[in-house]
Amino acid sequence: MTRRRTLLLGAAGMAAAPSLAQPQAPSQGPWPNRAARMIIPWPPGQSTDLQGRLVAQMLTQRLGQNVVPENKAGAGGQIGTDFVAKAPPDGYTMLAASIGPITFSPLVQRTPYVVERDFAPVAAYGISPYMLLVRPDFPAEDARSFVAAVKAAPGKYTYASSGIGGAQHLLTAVFNAQAGLDALHIPFQGSGPAMAAFLGGQIDYAIETIAAAGALVKQGKLRLLGITTKKPTALLPGVPPLAEAADLPNYDIGGWNGLLLPAGTPQPILDRLLAEIEAGFATQEMKDRFLGIGIELAPVGPDGFRSLMRAEAALFGPVIRQLGIRAE
Repeated sequence: MTRRRTLLLGAAGMAAAPSLAQPQAPSQGPWPNRAARMIIPWPPGQSTDLQGRLVAQMLTQRLGQNVVPENKAGAGGQIGTDFVAKAPPDGYTMLAASIGPITFSPLVQRTPYVVERDFAPVAAYGISPYMLLVRPDFPAEDARSFVAAVKAAPGKYTYASSGIGGAQHLLTAVFNAQAGLDALHIPFQGSGPAMAAFLGGQIDYAIETIAAAGALVKQGKLRLLGITTKKPTALLPGVPPLAEAADLPNYDIGGWNGLLLPAGTPQPILDRLLAEIEAGFATQEMKDRFLGIGIELAPVGPDGFRSLMRAEAALFGPVIRQLGIRAE
C-alpha cells in the first residue's frame, strides 16, 4: 500500500450542545432561522460523536441557532449517514462524517447511499494518527515483540473494531496483513463498547483513535505500542510510527472527520458553514480544545475534501479486494 496520510478529527471531550425539542417545521426567513440537527451515526463515546458535539456547539455559538447533536447509530455508521443523505437539503440536517461509513463501507458492501451523488462536502477538520494498543499485561514490551508474539500463535489472539468494514477494522486488517498476523476480529457497535470489552479482557489488542482511547493510555489502563502514520506526531511525543517500530515500511494510515450536508443544499448555506468553521477553528480557544484531546486542526474546504474522499476510495479499493474483506 502506498504511503499516504489522511485527515481525521477524532473529536472532543466536552459537553453536548444545549438540548431542546425536535426542530420544528420550516419557517420563513434567511437561514438559519430555527434549530438544526447534527446527525452522529455512532453511539456516544465514539470519536465521531465527540467531534460532532464539539462542532455542533461551535456552530450554535457562531450561527445564533441551536445545532443539536443526535445519535443515530447502527450498521457501521450507515443508518445515520443514510438518514442525512435522504434529508431535505435545507441546511437543517448535517452529518458528522467519518472515513468508515463514507469511504470504507461502500467498498465492502452495497450502501443505501452513493457518496458523490448524495452529499455536499463542507470541510474536513484535522489530522491525527490511530494507536496500536494492548493491555498492560500483554506479554510484549514493544511493537516488534508484539508482532512476534501474535505471529507465533496463529488464531489465538483477538482484536476489536467499532464495526465490520469500519475504519478500525480495515486499518487493523491492513496492519495484520502486512505483519503476517492471524487474529480473530471481534466487531462492536462503536468505540465505547469496544474499549469496555478491551478493558474487560475480552480482546487482546486494538487500533483506535486518540480521542477514544488516549485517556485510557494516560491512566495506564492501556499500553501504546505505536502510531499508524509514518510521520511522528507532536500529539504523542516519543511514540514511534509502526512503519519503523514494527518493521512495516509501507504502513502509513490515518483517518478523517468532517461535515457533510445533503446534496442540493443551497450554495450560500454551504459557504456560510465553511466560513464559520474556518473562523471558529482559527481561534486559539478551539485550537487548544482540539489539542487537548489529541487533534491538530487543519481544515480543508469542499474541493480538498472531495478530492480526499476520492483518493481514499482509490487507495483502499484495491487493498480491500486483495484482502477479500466483505461485510458479513
